[in-house]
Formats: sequence, structure tokens, C-alpha cells
Amino acid sequence: MPTAAVPPLPAEDHVCRTCGLDFAALSVEDAAALVAAVPQRARAVVEGRPDADLRRRPDPGTWSAAEYLCHLRDVHVTTTIRLHRARTEELPVVEPMLNDLRARRFRYADCDVPAVLGELAAAVAGVADELRRVGPDGWERQVTRLPGEERTVRWLLRNAAHEGRHHLADVERGLRAARPPAARG
Repeated sequence: MPTAAVPPLPAEDHVCRTCGLDFAALSVEDAAALVAAVPQRARAVVEGRPDADLRRRPDPGTWSAAEYLCHLRDVHVTTTIRLHRARTEELPVVEPMLNDLRARRFRYADCDVPAVLGELAAAVAGVADELRRVGPDGWERQVTRLPGEERTVRWLLRNAAHEGRHHLADVERGLRAARPPAARG
């Protein structure tokens, strides 16, 4: 069975057409603040929602809120490790996340949502711990994932900020779509 190619990482100057985040315009401080806010924002988005709504996919090709929360947890765990490696190694080669494989193999759809929210908070704290260790000259250190795909520590932080902003908006849209027609205003 053929495997899908790993999609390329966004560029250092990426501007997301969906959520509008402009990597180049995002300061380190603002990116760190966006990352730090993810756990509280995630809790607020899913608070009081029935479990069935959190597990319902708005369409077959879009993850449920529960699956997106697991993805965000894993993004922040991966970012923590990548930040550490960028800080302590010379141009480390980092593994692709393989998002869809993770979702299937680690059974994101069956997760304990409150536990994942706690794990997301711990993962974001890990990112913050690593950020405090980045020295003034450390923002230009790099990792590589695929040949020709080098990204800076600054990009790692901006990408984590983007993932949180973008996917929490995905969760909100999915939850709006998941409500049965009778429950809509």
C-alpha cells in the first residue's frame, strides 16, 4: 500500500490564508503568549459540551474536537522536544509528526477529553520551559526535517502559536457544525 508523502512545513514567512496568522509579523513575545493561552482557550471552547459533540466529526475528512485536542497536545510535546534539540544539538534532524497516523494509532477519537486537556496544559508548560532556556542568539538555531527544510527556533515557536490559533478555530467551527439542526438558534 503506498504511503502519502509528508507535506512540507510552512515557510518562515508563512501567512495562513484560513486564520490570517502572519509568521513574519509575529514577535517572539506575542507567539509565546498565544502558545501560553492555548490550554485555557481549549477548556473554554469545549466546556459544558456533551461528550457526543466532542467526538462527532463535522464531516468524514475533518477531525472531531477530541481529535484536534489530542493533536494540539502532540504538537506542543513535539515542539518542546524540537526546541530542546535545536538548543542542544547542531542542526538536528527531527521526525515528521505523521498527524493522521498518530490520530489512528493513538486512538485520538477515543480519548479521555478532560485528561487530554490536562496533558495539553503540561505540554504547553514544557514549551514555556524550553523557551526560557533560549539565549539571545538562540532564535536563529535550526532544525531540519526533510532535505532542504531547515527551520529556526523562532519558526518553531511561531508554528506552535499558529497550530493553537488555527486548530482551536477548527474546533469551534466543528462544534457549531456538530450541533443537530434543532439545537441551532
